[in-house]
Amino acid sequence: MERYRTPRQGTPRRRTDGPRTRRLRGALLALTAASGLLLTACSGSGSDTSRAEDSSHRNGFPAPAAPTAGGQQGSAQGKGEDRFASPSEAPDHLSTFALDVDTASYEYARRTLAEGGRPDPATVRPEEFVNSFRQDYERPDGNGFSVTVDGARTDEKDWSLVRVGLATRSADESGERPPAALTFVIDISGSMSEPGRLDLAQKSLDTMTDRLRDDDSVAVVTFSEQAETVLPMTRLGGHRGEIHDAIDSLEPTYSTNLGAGVETGYATAVEGRREHATNRVVLISDALANQGDTDADAILDRISTSRREYGITLFGVGVGSDYGDALMERLADKGDGHTVYVSEEDEARTVFCDELPQNIELTARDAKAQVAFDPDTVADFRLLGYDDRRVADDDFRDDRVDGGEVGPGHTVTALYAVRTRPGSDGRLATATVRWLDPHTREPHERSGELRTGDLESSLWEASPRFQVTAVAAYFADALRQGYERWSSLPGAPGLGELQERADGLAKRTEDQEVRRLADAIGAARRGLG
Repeated sequence: MERYRTPRQGTPRRRTDGPRTRRLRGALLALTAASGLLLTACSGSGSDTSRAEDSSHRNGFPAPAAPTAGGQQGSAQGKGEDRFASPSEAPDHLSTFALDVDTASYEYARRTLAEGGRPDPATVRPEEFVNSFRQDYERPDGNGFSVTVDGARTDEKDWSLVRVGLATRSADESGERPPAALTFVIDISGSMSEPGRLDLAQKSLDTMTDRLRDDDSVAVVTFSEQAETVLPMTRLGGHRGEIHDAIDSLEPTYSTNLGAGVETGYATAVEGRREHATNRVVLISDALANQGDTDADAILDRISTSRREYGITLFGVGVGSDYGDALMERLADKGDGHTVYVSEEDEARTVFCDELPQNIELTARDAKAQVAFDPDTVADFRLLGYDDRRVADDDFRDDRVDGGEVGPGHTVTALYAVRTRPGSDGRLATATVRWLDPHTREPHERSGELRTGDLESSLWEASPRFQVTAVAAYFADALRQGYERWSSLPGAPGLGELQERADGLAKRTEDQEVRRLADAIGAARRGLG
């Protein structure tokens, strides 16, 4: 993960008057209702260390036994127990990455399969499949994370799946929170006219109109061929009467200058920034940029000062069967935020009622994880996914290096394929998560450990939630076959067995999301078989 520079911010082109603006002003007040949904929500032990000391160590891993693009891979060469005392002391056996709670890749793949298509393997991000499902990790009482490390042996000799699970505290069900200042950046380009894009947002907004608090503030920016600040940051009290009638007035027009929309959105957010409030940009788009800057790095470089100095983060909501997945994902990664994808009305309700509220408040900033594998017990390892979130090992405790921002109610799961040494016994891995307090920016760490004796003897005898994690990972693995330099996970079952496993888990957990996973595997089986 690179360090960000702060170039001089350009002045975005902003228009706040004119016939088209006046026509849309009332309609876009309807979008302010959506922020109400953003603000009202519809197992191992570790040690916590504040102000952990920086330490220097060597970069990188030895050459892997076989090249893969599935994530970080290392080869443990038996450096001895003293080299494994802490993550900073075993540089050849480290895996370091920034936390990521994106789920868009899974939802987009599920929609593509349901429509009879096959997802482009390059758009399949396995960590987003894994992170799409509820987990039962123990949660901390305050800010930061709990750490759970567990694992199970696969059917392939000496290979196991090891799960590192991180959880934040539960979302506050009481609704108590500071006020929020939210800037909605809305794509009204021509491509948004397709069913399931702007109309889906309108249906969702009709159910959200009366949820906003009077002391919250909302700004609205729209973009098509150029961007407009339609509504500057405005307190919501007294503006509710116009909203329901205004929603139906939204109409898509012209081309997609996403770069102008993001730049103007951040400028509007900075101008309307409120002290002691949550300040956030929410981008709703199909991300099919075809005018102006279309590169995420170039777009975000221009607003870097706003993003870093004021702590304004980006939340991306993707829509549409033809969706600019790579651009939206890169924007979120570089914008200290994350993405979701919606294609159905119930998904939209979940996003706007459940997921977005969890991402208004932050419980951790610049969060990174580092997993150290014991060279006496581990011969090889590979992190599944997180391809774009890798961090140099000796940047783990460099708090100038960007990590991930995570809110309450979240879990983050990293899954490793690990080959243990025959007959080995003892410590297998230690996982450490480091984050900055969202208010004081003080660093904290927490760790968890796994020993070989803690591995379940069979993957399919592990806990139901561990099995769901494995099924999601194997499903992503199957869809990613054909991607350059990708190699299969150990013990990978065929799609037929995978569907049977998912069916059984759906019944056992009574989880509708696991049922949808089984259906998606069935669709893939029909399409790829």
